[in-house]
Amino acid sequence: MNKDSRIFIAGHRGLVGSAIHRELTRLGYTKVITRPRAELDLLDSTAVNNFFAEERPEYVFLAAAKVGGILANNTYPADFIRDNLVLQTNIIDAGYQNQVKRLLFLGSSCIYPKLAPQPMPESSLLTGPLEPTNRPYALAKIAGIEMCWSYNRQYGTQYLAAMPTNLYGPGDNYDLANSHVLPALIRKTAEAIRTNASSVTVWGTGTPRRELLYSDDLAQACVFLMNLEDERYNTLLTENEPPLINIGTGEDVTIRELAETVSLVLGFKGSFVFDASKPDGTPRKLMDVTRLHSLGWHHTTSLEEGIRRTWEQVRERLSVAS
Repeated sequence: MNKDSRIFIAGHRGLVGSAIHRELTRLGYTKVITRPRAELDLLDSTAVNNFFAEERPEYVFLAAAKVGGILANNTYPADFIRDNLVLQTNIIDAGYQNQVKRLLFLGSSCIYPKLAPQPMPESSLLTGPLEPTNRPYALAKIAGIEMCWSYNRQYGTQYLAAMPTNLYGPGDNYDLANSHVLPALIRKTAEAIRTNASSVTVWGTGTPRRELLYSDDLAQACVFLMNLEDERYNTLLTENEPPLINIGTGEDVTIRELAETVSLVLGFKGSFVFDASKPDGTPRKLMDVTRLHSLGWHHTTSLEEGIRRTWEQVRERLSVAS
């Protein structure tokens, strides 16, 4: 991508999209195109096609998605599969119709089987049953990968699907009804500090392991991939396997260890109570990042440092006294 390339970020206000926007701005890209939902409904195929025809983006980061944690996925399964299928289909097809040079489709580690080998290589895709609690969302993302691969094979597009591990950062969702595990832990711990509570209740047993990547690190990986020279980029776009690459740290912690790190960073002196009557979700989700490391990219932000940066950004919003 040149500094004056026309670059569209779909979902620029979300956790991933906002991080990509910050990274592109930091690097001096001058023609980054964004649209809030009020101005462009990505579920409206006509609106999306008209937008692409008018703006003519050369590169697209497809970071827009309907996302949520276990509770939201269990409560709104139809919304998750419908909205994600429609949204990504509209953008992927509009990219082809308007000669986009490269498109990066952002998915999730939940595309891999619930009991996939650990760490999970890209070849694990479609080798076993999915985690039931987020199967509709995962199937939508798998369909997006297949769509990218199909368009590449039929139309010669250069669409790449990147599967990040669990993400966190300043733009995260802290609503306890539909947030992921780390922002939920931060929110609950912040409220415990504010109310002088002696304990925080955490869903599940605390034994599942999770890999977590700071959102700004993900953004750097995404820009790195989009800027690969053709020879290396095209090694990811083959006829015989999906155009798929994992993005992660290659390291994981238990939910209990994660809670303890949050406690350390926020200064919480109480205890954590694990409610084993609530679902644990997938027992372990560790990405095999061999392919990404072989291209020359590694994460740089430690988990504790990432949580600290996140807390600095959201502390005032969560109304916790110093």
